[in-house]
Amino acid sequence: MSLINKMLQDLDARGTPDGRGDAAGIRSVPERERGLPRALVFGGVAGLTAVAIALGWVYLKRPAVPPVLVNVASNPVPVPVPAPVPVPVPVVPITPVPVPVVAAPAAPVVVAEPKPALEAVKTVAPARLRDAEIRRITGKPAKPAEEHVAKVAVRTAAPAASDRIIDGKQVTPQQRVENAYRRALAQLQDGRVSEALLGLQQTLQLDPRHQGARETLVRLLLEAQRPDEAARQLQLSLTLDPKQPAQAMMLARLQLDKTNGGAVALDTLMRSLPYAADSGEYHAFLAGVLQREQRYREASEHYQLALQAAPDNSVWWMGLGIALQADNHPAQARQAFERAKGLQTLTPQLQAFVERKLVQLAAAK
Repeated sequence: MSLINKMLQDLDARGTPDGRGDAAGIRSVPERERGLPRALVFGGVAGLTAVAIALGWVYLKRPAVPPVLVNVASNPVPVPVPAPVPVPVPVVPITPVPVPVVAAPAAPVVVAEPKPALEAVKTVAPARLRDAEIRRITGKPAKPAEEHVAKVAVRTAAPAASDRIIDGKQVTPQQRVENAYRRALAQLQDGRVSEALLGLQQTLQLDPRHQGARETLVRLLLEAQRPDEAARQLQLSLTLDPKQPAQAMMLARLQLDKTNGGAVALDTLMRSLPYAADSGEYHAFLAGVLQREQRYREASEHYQLALQAAPDNSVWWMGLGIALQADNHPAQARQAFERAKGLQTLTPQLQAFVERKLVQLAAAK
């Protein structure tokens, strides 16, 4: 600092007329009033320079950032794909797996198109590397191609020819029949008789042996005064299954209303007789038809079989008495009439008829 003070004094002296400076006006700057020391300034500049050089060195010598594997398969944001670069692709031979063919031609197997990112991995990498990539991305080992093909074949197999898919559900033929029958009953309950008739006929087209639909259809046809159609439905049912005594009796009643229909009705009843051995009503009805055809001995036999099931039926006792009297068995006929009269269950008209028969038999002695 003394050098600087001396230079200032010289300059001041050169600036005065007499070549002397105003010694009184010039004084040395005290150490406290001077600015920052030059050494401190130079040191700061040198420190900043060193820091900048160090940062530049660190930046230039920074290690390369390791690549981060990103699961692009689940990333919905589309990534621009650079222009394709021809890369030699190793060809991996794939052995075709025989898939068992189910009856009827199988539907074509449709495999969903793979996602672009996963497809790129599968195309560029060899089979071994591809499995490693899939294991790293999904966390699960890659499954063999054979298992994948088998599962796709099972999932896309066509339904059986006997089944249908309704509202996404597989419906069997029996379920279709029951659905049609329930719809017909619902229409009948709502009073839509014509629609119910069509629904019942559709049910029988699907399953001709559906007895519930058959009996309901016959009843509706009879209520609609269409006996010929009802008889035709009963004949179809008995042709398919003669083990239906109730339908045989219903058909026989319809046939008896026709001219010379007794023989046809008798033939209908005889075909179903083996399946009605324990039915007293069936034997009694058959006995009445036999009696109408003047086959009295057979009629009395079936009346007796009917009375074994219901011994207190006064109408059947009366029918037995008529058959025995016509077959020239007056004593047995009188006993049958007396039993019918004694039960006191006949209508007044039938009761009077039995009493007249008793008087006739008493007079014939």
